[in-house]
Parts: sequence; structure tokens; C-alpha cells
Amino acid sequence: MDIATASGTGTPLHVAVIVGSSRDGRFAPAVRDWFLTRASSRADLALTTVDIADTELPHIFGAPAAGIAGARETLAAADAFVVITPEYNHSYPGTLKNFIDLHHAEWQAKPVGFVSYGGISGGLRATEHLRTVFAELHAVTVRDTVSFHNPWGQRDATGALAPGAAADTAVTTLLDQLVWWGEALRTARAVRPYAA
Repeated sequence: MDIATASGTGTPLHVAVIVGSSRDGRFAPAVRDWFLTRASSRADLALTTVDIADTELPHIFGAPAAGIAGARETLAAADAFVVITPEYNHSYPGTLKNFIDLHHAEWQAKPVGFVSYGGISGGLRATEHLRTVFAELHAVTVRDTVSFHNPWGQRDATGALAPGAAADTAVTTLLDQLVWWGEALRTARAVRPYAA
């Protein structure tokens, strides 16, 4: 029995994939492309990408944020999220924190999964810091993650990220958990709207 059948709805889970790096020369597009290739093969998911490098974030908190209106609509319509993040200085990028903080109700009662990359830690410290942020926003983070340790040398002849079978297994586990939580929380919100 596949997940879509097991969920009882057969309606794909709408997942917003958030690319959390805006640094010049960033590795994030390679990770994004790898993830989207695997996630898009699943009939139980409908994917939309939000790249913070393409989003006009205000530099003053509380200032008008017209540049994020499209992103806000995408997050509000999503049933779940996957955050792709590098690790900078033992944590996640400041621009990602800014993006997260500019939204509130959009995150509530929805699951969040993580795909991280970095040096020897594979971005896991960034992921652990993000868990506490999303808990404060009333989101549910799924346990299993995908992390790439020193991924810069894990490219194929075309330049695409090619980490091997272990990463494929990890992304399947992550997405299975995201779908379970996403379906459960979507049903719960429909029955009883969440009030923080």
C-alpha cells in the first residue's frame, strides 16, 4: 500500500521547498536540484520552490515587505515544508532567519523537514538550531533529515550532486515522515483550525 492510498485522501501533499542560502557562489542549487529530482518522482507530493536569493527581504524588521508577498502566499497554501540549508558558523544563514521571522501563521501546525549541507558536520548544527525556531512557531519538525558532509567533491561529470545510495535512502525516509505528518495535520486543521 503506498502512502497516498494509506492516507485515505489520495490528494498530493503541497510542499514548499525553501532554499535557505543567498550567498554568492552558493552550493544550494546543486542540493536543490538533487532533492527536487527525487521528490518530484513521488505521486503523493506537489512541490513549489521558494528561493530566498530571489526574494526581496526587508532589512528592517517591521518594514513593509511587499517583496515577499508571493512567498507568503506559497507558504500559506503549503501543507508542509522542506528547508534546504547550509551551515554557516555552526548555525544557519541570517537571511534564512529573516525569512522565517517575516512569517508566522503560515508555519503553524505544519511539518518541516530538513536537507542540510556543510563541512564535517553536514549542516546538522544548522538543522538542530532550526528545530527550536520552528517549535516556537508551532510547527512540527520531522525526525529524520538528509545531510551532506563535505559535498563539494560529490559531483558527477555534469556537475550535478551525486552522493550515492545512502542519500537516496535518507530522502525516502524524510519524505515518508513528512507525508505522514503532513496528511495527519492537514486533516486535523480541516476538522479544527489551529489557534496558537
